[in-house]
Amino acid sequence: MNGTNGVRLSAAGAAVLTVAAGLGVRAAADGDVAKYAGDALYTVLIHTLVVVAAPRVRPPVAAGIALAFSWAVEFTQLTDVPAELAARSTAARLVLGSTFNAPDLFWYGVGAAAAGCAHAWAIRGRVRGRTAG
Repeated sequence: MNGTNGVRLSAAGAAVLTVAAGLGVRAAADGDVAKYAGDALYTVLIHTLVVVAAPRVRPPVAAGIALAFSWAVEFTQLTDVPAELAARSTAARLVLGSTFNAPDLFWYGVGAAAAGCAHAWAIRGRVRGRTAG
């Protein structure tokens, strides 16, 4: 398997683990802990999907794209569009939410920072692995 496919496979695996973590947090916690962990994990998931789509993307760029997307979705909630779509579709509700909440913006940043750091760490590990052998 070449490097690009390996990166895509790793990112897809990270996406699955991120969804599992989100479901686990929802099952184990409630209230603000579950909500804000879910916000951070939402941005982590977007980061992993960016890497699946563009496996050569640098960690700060992927984190920035994930954060910008998350913020754009949150700010869109200031309109009626997400709430209307969420009322008709569970998928839309999960992806777009329905109500603007300013603290979510902070937690998206936490998720972007965590994903960017994990992505950079993974790249360093791959580089070390290639030079060690």
